[in-house]
Amino acid sequence: MRIIIPMAGRGTRLRPHTLTVPKPLIPVAGKPIIQRLVEELAQAYEGKIEEIAFIVGDFGAEVEQQLLQIAQRFGAKGSIYHQEKALGVGHAIYCAWESLRGPTMIAFADTLFKADFRFDLKEDGWIWVQKVKDPSSFGVVTLDEAGYINGFVEKPAKFVSDLAIVGIYYFREGEKLRNALHEIIKNEIREKNEFQLTTALELLKTQGARFKTGEIEEWLDCGNKEAILYSNERMLEIHRSDQLVANSAVIEHSVIIPPCFIGNNAVVRNSVVGPYVSVGDNSVVENTVIVNSIIQNKSQIKNAVLEYSMVGNASRFIGSKDELNLGDFSHFVKR
Repeated sequence: MRIIIPMAGRGTRLRPHTLTVPKPLIPVAGKPIIQRLVEELAQAYEGKIEEIAFIVGDFGAEVEQQLLQIAQRFGAKGSIYHQEKALGVGHAIYCAWESLRGPTMIAFADTLFKADFRFDLKEDGWIWVQKVKDPSSFGVVTLDEAGYINGFVEKPAKFVSDLAIVGIYYFREGEKLRNALHEIIKNEIREKNEFQLTTALELLKTQGARFKTGEIEEWLDCGNKEAILYSNERMLEIHRSDQLVANSAVIEHSVIIPPCFIGNNAVVRNSVVGPYVSVGDNSVVENTVIVNSIIQNKSQIKNAVLEYSMVGNASRFIGSKDELNLGDFSHFVKR
């Protein structure tokens, strides 16, 4: 099995945090979004994951190395492909054409899921969906009487279905998807001026491919600060039974209200932390109360009362009561 992960978007709705790292590397409940996504897929597949391919923008060598390390954690080859122009989802996936072969899963890196991803590998393909109230913002599918997909519609202006495509796909033969994408790009077949994956799926359907749907139990957006904090809350709740406080963390004269994640070598002193708080590796929290917030790595929070806040890496905040949104390498001292 190969896993293809398009993640070339700039994540502008999550600034300032995405000025220094791409959105899929923002930590949720102590792990980067993209790592949690791959873990879910890996747990559902009993065979070997041969390769994880990442389609990125101009993120730099350090980010690319982090992605390759994530692939290595799963015993898979890591591959990096670049999408130099934003020409649509279909074009992004085609940038990884060398890896589109054999059993292939495609997973978009800006959302998290609670789902059972087990499926029949013998089907031509699977597309995961969830019912939504407003389908006009999504690609949707329609089904025939046997439960197979008989139509794809990208952001329908009129109601045709409420089954929204969530961004997880399985193809028994990745080569067929590669050929379909090549066909629409070669012939300049665009939808809303972009090369869409749904156009390639429709072409595959006309060629005889049959796709089944899997249903998502919970779909967590990670598009902005509020959504990230809610995803952090849900992931902490879902993984409440895991060991979320590192053995190397130092907790002194403090109360931790679970569920919380406290990272390696983090220090929490004279503070109340939780519920739904993530404190990253090597961060220090002193004389502070924090609720429903994410503090990333190597940061310092002192003399503060924080709620619904995000603090980036290597940042420092000394202050009072605030709802904070502080990016990486930022210092703020409240006088």
